[in-house]
Amino acid sequence: MPKEITRLFDFAYYQLDKYNLKKSLVSKSSGEWVATSTKEFIEKANVVSRGLLRLGVRPNDKIAVISSSNRTEWNILDIAILQIGAQNIPIYPTISKNEYKYIFNHAEVTLCFLSDEVLFEKANAIKNEVSTLKEIYSFENIKGCKNWEEVLKLGEDISNQPEVEKLKDAVKPDDLATIIYTSGTTGVPKGVMLSHNNVVSNVIDSSERLPIVKGKTRVISFLPVCHIFERMLHYLYLLNGITIYYAESIDKIGENIKEVKPNFMSVVPRLLEKIYDGILAKGAELTGIKKSLFFWAVELGLKYEPYGANGWWYEKKLALANKLIFIKWREALGGELTTMVSGSAALQPRLTRVFTAAGMQVMEGYGLTETSPVVTVNMYANNHFKVGAVGKAINNVEIKIAEDGEILVKGPNVMLGYYKDSNKTAKVMTGDYFHTGDKGEICVNGFLKITGRKKEIFKTSGGKYISPPLLENEMKQSRFIEQILVIGEGQKMAAAIVQPNFEFVKKWAKRHKIDFGTTLEDLVNNTKVKDRIMEEIDHGNKNFGKWETIKRIELTPEAWSVDNELLTPTFKPKREVIIKRYKDLYDKIYN
Repeated sequence: MPKEITRLFDFAYYQLDKYNLKKSLVSKSSGEWVATSTKEFIEKANVVSRGLLRLGVRPNDKIAVISSSNRTEWNILDIAILQIGAQNIPIYPTISKNEYKYIFNHAEVTLCFLSDEVLFEKANAIKNEVSTLKEIYSFENIKGCKNWEEVLKLGEDISNQPEVEKLKDAVKPDDLATIIYTSGTTGVPKGVMLSHNNVVSNVIDSSERLPIVKGKTRVISFLPVCHIFERMLHYLYLLNGITIYYAESIDKIGENIKEVKPNFMSVVPRLLEKIYDGILAKGAELTGIKKSLFFWAVELGLKYEPYGANGWWYEKKLALANKLIFIKWREALGGELTTMVSGSAALQPRLTRVFTAAGMQVMEGYGLTETSPVVTVNMYANNHFKVGAVGKAINNVEIKIAEDGEILVKGPNVMLGYYKDSNKTAKVMTGDYFHTGDKGEICVNGFLKITGRKKEIFKTSGGKYISPPLLENEMKQSRFIEQILVIGEGQKMAAAIVQPNFEFVKKWAKRHKIDFGTTLEDLVNNTKVKDRIMEEIDHGNKNFGKWETIKRIELTPEAWSVDNELLTPTFKPKREVIIKRYKDLYDKIYN
């Protein structure tokens, strides 16, 4: 791996030197895919750096970047900020105004760049409550907001380029590069400080795990680049000369995938669940032999084991299933997708099996913002793939399991600490080891398996321990269940608050001629609907000990989302918020 890459902006210059792509970053504008070459990418980053210096930006200034979708401007601005020794503070677009205010003040943000009018309204509403914030710039044309073109105009004069070069040379690998505010399931966001070396080492140490053809692979990017998972992958793509296509939005991801025909993409389990449910729904509409063949292929895929472990007869049947059925799945995802890497939450093993069987390998990994993020990841080559595990540790990263089962991590990827919070930093560090808060075990051949989240594991009044994520992941395999939160701390039994898959439940009710009323409130209070969902829960319960099975449920009449603050930006249920919001349902279960 090249020695000259020690700071994050070095990746772009390395791509110029080694690959000099005509298409480095590609965004869609007015219905057309518009490519930025590596040369243009760097030239524009230097223009922005010069403009920022003329605005008075100095090393260690904090600049917020917020975008509703991934776009070329984000990456240009990222390099421009970092190479003059300032810090990029990426912020989730979906969080509330109050969270914007907290982060802006806590980080002492001086400038803010954002994508659109919705974000401008939020940021502008709290501008006067942030004493350090000098100006807001937007990528799109918004009335009453300065446009980032003004910064580009300021940077056209190249006379201060020597100052850019001088500041670039002064940036050291251990310098702070970014502060990422984790919007967790509880409490105020924590500012995770990551150095250039934290992320650079993680990119280089993860690179060999990804099955990509240097200089040729196409990827599509849609997971939020404000999250370290997707951002780290962007640097990895730069390193390997890979063209990045930005999806227009999550709503258009299906359409964009068909246009781009990516070979590789990153996913979160929720997206794979939705794709799989959509495929099954189409299969259910088939009739006769076509329907029988479809579900024969699905059942075959759900039994998949890597490396031909099921024997030659299974492999022969799988080849036939691929020819008849799975080829259509691949066509729906562009036709050239070979690998997806999944992170941010636990992935159901059935999804790993069925998509890998269908010729689109799903490689699950594990990591946290505090670890830049990759700790482990699966890889099909060299027997580095195990269904139900999150892979083996990457190079230079060490895993240790504490006496209580907690996963501890040591390596150059472990954060500098939490910004302005040495007490919280001290609580998660024992020497060089970072306490992840997750529980796990090391399986045969060094594979890591996650067994639960330490904070979420609770004890019933009978003294039995329950790990909600394991139950939740099992129950979400049902097409009737969109989201579920297992409860029961200090109570005599485990129960669950469930958000049904409203679209599927309505179709099911119509098929069975069940009058479910006119509102979602009517639907969730319908006895037949509730009993049918409880049947699904009972089916999932069979995989657990009697003491940990879910005995009762209540259904919520609204969808859980990031916008109503019931899910984190990575689609994990906010435990305390949900219990508080649905206190009436909680009380109904236990009283």
